[in-house]
Amino acid sequence: MPRMIFVNLPVSDLGRAISFYEAMGATLNPKFTDDTAACMVFSEAIHVMLLTEAKFRTFTPKAVAEARSSTEVLVCLSVDSRQMVDDTLAATAAAGGRADPGPRQDYGFMYMRSVEDPDGHIWEILWMDPAAAEAGCPEATHA
Repeated sequence: MPRMIFVNLPVSDLGRAISFYEAMGATLNPKFTDDTAACMVFSEAIHVMLLTEAKFRTFTPKAVAEARSSTEVLVCLSVDSRQMVDDTLAATAAAGGRADPGPRQDYGFMYMRSVEDPDGHIWEILWMDPAAAEAGCPEATHA
């Protein structure tokens, strides 16, 4: 079985969050979805678990960060073209997200914009030229 990543996020409105992540390009996996959680699949290896705030609190003894006022993590999702970066931002903004909470980043070989989901979690949407990705780019400090 290949290694997989599951990003777990607390959400205040599960239905609204599902709509937002579908607009970002994820599909709902009903096998791991109920009225307290939804599994959103971006690829065989990338999944986002949307958990109601009450459900999320059962997994940690720590206080849950308020994503609208503090940053707990930045997650970056790659797409296949510069145009898909812009298209994804437009779709997620229409689904309740806030486009470009930070500046656009355009380095020629890499283009990135960010979107804040309805619960305040920031996602960076990234395109990188495949040749640049293969060669490695010291200018790219994060992605």
